[in-house]
Amino acid sequence: MLVLAVAVSGPAFAQGRAPSSFADLAEKLLPAVVNISTSQAQPQRGPGQRPEIPQFPPGSPFEEFFRDFFDRQQPQQDQQPQRRATSLGSGFIIDAKEGYVVTNNHVIQDADEITVILQDDTNIKAELIGRDPKTDLALLKIKTSHPLSAVPFGDSDAMRVGDWVVAIGNPFGLGGTVTAGIISARQRDINAGPYDDFIQTDASINRGNSGGPMFNLNGEVIGINTAIFSPSGGSVGIGFAIPSNLAKTVVAQLREYGKTRRGWLGVRIQAVTPEIAESLGLQQHKGALVASVTPNGPAANAGIQAGDVVVKFDGKDINEMRRLPRVVAETPIEKAVPVEVWRKGKPINVQVKVGELEAAEASGLLANAPEETQRPQGAAPKTTEALGLKLTGITPESRQQFELKPELKGVLVTEVQGGSTASEKGMRPGDVIVEVGQEEVRQPSDVTAKIQKAREQSKKSILLLVDRQGDLRFVALPLS
Repeated sequence: MLVLAVAVSGPAFAQGRAPSSFADLAEKLLPAVVNISTSQAQPQRGPGQRPEIPQFPPGSPFEEFFRDFFDRQQPQQDQQPQRRATSLGSGFIIDAKEGYVVTNNHVIQDADEITVILQDDTNIKAELIGRDPKTDLALLKIKTSHPLSAVPFGDSDAMRVGDWVVAIGNPFGLGGTVTAGIISARQRDINAGPYDDFIQTDASINRGNSGGPMFNLNGEVIGINTAIFSPSGGSVGIGFAIPSNLAKTVVAQLREYGKTRRGWLGVRIQAVTPEIAESLGLQQHKGALVASVTPNGPAANAGIQAGDVVVKFDGKDINEMRRLPRVVAETPIEKAVPVEVWRKGKPINVQVKVGELEAAEASGLLANAPEETQRPQGAAPKTTEALGLKLTGITPESRQQFELKPELKGVLVTEVQGGSTASEKGMRPGDVIVEVGQEEVRQPSDVTAKIQKAREQSKKSILLLVDRQGDLRFVALPLS
């Protein structure tokens, strides 16, 4: 069970021997770590409203008994004050002069009132400056004449697996608690959001540590404790922290704009598997495969096409699919950047002017299917079988049966043979094959011809572009 109420602490000691004590470091850092207390009003029944009476058989004496009981209790309940739910988390001060405090979004989400509690138990009401659910970060601001202590961000990319780290937070509401451990792993994807790049640590993290800092041994914040993996809800030595290099960009945007302003490319992508790499002529299965391109988006305007593999963006290698969204998001809006794509067996370089993700979301833009093309008129193609698939042309009847869009063109899958490779790859009846080998197909014979050609070329697999209810994805089917 993944518990998003605690976070990790990560590594920070990259040189020398293990310290004999963390006391000096803890004494220096504790004043900058704060507790976050939030409260939220709980919905109440309106005046005269009573709980729902349990269901009894008609005429049951219990029905009248419960009605009389609730009627007697209702005046007392109407006079009771509104209940408030409270929660506790952690945070840390990054600017002592301006009073800026960083924490997790889930710590303050839906809160009506946020209170920052300093190490000396001073309570200060906080203002929410901005928050980002995608990375689970939030920025608060406090105003006080009380002297504050701040801590700087460090370079999380410089941390290595095995480095020492120190975590400070508010586990179970106990107040400033210091734990130490090492960085257990990096670049963890725990399916918490689109930009997952967590640092994993074995430093003890529990509920209430969320939003607290993870320090290196120089006293720099290299992670924000965010989640733990735990069957019981308590620490089992697997915690996760947001890397500081990701957090710094988000916090800076929240501070300047009150919201994030991320770069946007305008593509839908998927991972490059070994089968897909082989079918595309790539030596290694790396990069991000473009499944579809948003019309009039940055990628479309630059000439990027479905079937391209993005291998380099703004000089940064894209070794795996999930790296591209993070690199694009961190790129300044309106910046023109070089992008290298692999297209039909050779590298191609294009220039892309990066757009704004939030503006695209507000406009409701989505990556759509390729542009429509006219299908040859005539009789419906015959049904044929290939690679465990029964294929046919799209008819008005099948379009209605499988709820296919009027503009969708391609070859319809009507059956998938059980135990076939196509079945293992997730193909389903109702899928529409739009392209085979990065070339459009309109009838089953197009598919079989391209499969035969690939076999003659001694290819091990063939690449299909498949439309499933408007969702485009590439599937590589082995030819053996």
